[in-house]
Amino acid sequence: MSHRLLPLVVLTALGLTSCRDPQISTYRVPKEKSPAMTATPAAAASAPGATMANTPVTTAEGPGLSWSAPAHWTAKPASAMRKGSYAITDDSGEPADLSITAFPGDVGGDLANVNRWRSQLQLPPLAATELASATAHLDVNGLHLTTVDFTGGPTAKPQRVLGAIIPVGNATWFFKLTGPAALVAREQAAFASFLQTIRAPRPTS
Repeated sequence: MSHRLLPLVVLTALGLTSCRDPQISTYRVPKEKSPAMTATPAAAASAPGATMANTPVTTAEGPGLSWSAPAHWTAKPASAMRKGSYAITDDSGEPADLSITAFPGDVGGDLANVNRWRSQLQLPPLAATELASATAHLDVNGLHLTTVDFTGGPTAKPQRVLGAIIPVGNATWFFKLTGPAALVAREQAAFASFLQTIRAPRPTS
């Protein structure tokens, strides 16, 4: 999968109710100095659609996005694959994961990216004619977001994905919240508010 980059996709942010105050800690990702990085086994295994560890994966370089995370999300260290990472838990300690990644180009296009996420939830792929009805669109701070919301996996413990795909220059960024369906439902409004904080870098003169 060296040049077949495995992104993340995501969420319908319409009709969401307010949750907790999300705008607490702000992060800005600087330009990467090395465009090609080798994923560790854990990082490669967590990438959408990844089938092999220790696989070279090219991440996007150039000016990064900035965002403000909800106060109750716990920041985790970034990695070769991730620009940002957060853990979210419920009262039982069952975790959800927020990942932020970026790759050069369109990574195969929205349909391929959405279907990779659907396959992780054991959902059938969408046809091209079904993509429009399965996604929503937001314009936030000069950025255009394509969002998705899918639930699938084992009936006893369904998983849910909320995500956003954001083209930025010659790269594509992916913001993906995934975890137990009940916990992700609780975090839906916080995730929607989080998306509203995402900003592109200011142009330099």
